[in-house]
Amino acid sequence: MPTSSASTTDSAKSASGGVQSLERAFDLLERMADAGGEVGLSELSASSGLPLPTIHRLMRTLVVCGYVRQQANRRYALGPRLIRLGESASRLLGTWARPHLARLVEETGETANMALLDGDEIVYVAQVPSKHTMRMFTEVGRRVLPHSTGVGKALLANTPDGEVRALLARTGMPAATEKTITTPEGFLAALEDVRRRGYAVDDNEQEIGVRCLAVSVPNSPTLAAISISGPAGRVTEAATEKIVPVLQQVAAELSEVLASSGGPAA
Repeated sequence: MPTSSASTTDSAKSASGGVQSLERAFDLLERMADAGGEVGLSELSASSGLPLPTIHRLMRTLVVCGYVRQQANRRYALGPRLIRLGESASRLLGTWARPHLARLVEETGETANMALLDGDEIVYVAQVPSKHTMRMFTEVGRRVLPHSTGVGKALLANTPDGEVRALLARTGMPAATEKTITTPEGFLAALEDVRRRGYAVDDNEQEIGVRCLAVSVPNSPTLAAISISGPAGRVTEAATEKIVPVLQQVAAELSEVLASSGGPAA
């Protein structure tokens, strides 16, 4: 039996409404993540422009699904079911990145890494080790604080100063070595250097004897950076001039891969 035009219109409206609700739900989850993982409904309404009844309905659905939880103080926090999704996505991201990291190792001779900003921490999601006998090794899944790493500087370089200060206040700035930056002013100055130069440096700040060069992955769907790390005796200033252009080119190519992977299916 032919479908009536009225029922077809109703179906189209329903589908459109469903897609809009889905977009709004994901937007709210991302706003919660940007706010540190816990927010109130009024904050979400102010930042998103959506009316409170709409936000309440969407949040109630997300709570039932386990993607959001309501705290005792009536505020909402990101839920535990997101952890499994995030871990699976991180592993897949590492898989996509590995061939590009392998090229970095081939052209620079040093260990190549990929890292993401997860909340207030840096998490390493992929690595390809150097072929040198003396080489750097960072376990995939390892978490570190941003202020003592090259990838941390690369990831935060374009974040507003106020947000950087808030992050540093939450994490503290413990010294990993005698060269670690331990003041917000010093770290903000380092971020200015990253913006000016186009790359970040960890010069014995996470581990004595180790230098790291890092760049962000432009237009990545989530904040991501790639880096090379090696002994300070090999990753010299002269070597930096040769390595940075390779890092930047590989980051641009990886950006294209991530963009195409995130595009709509044909």
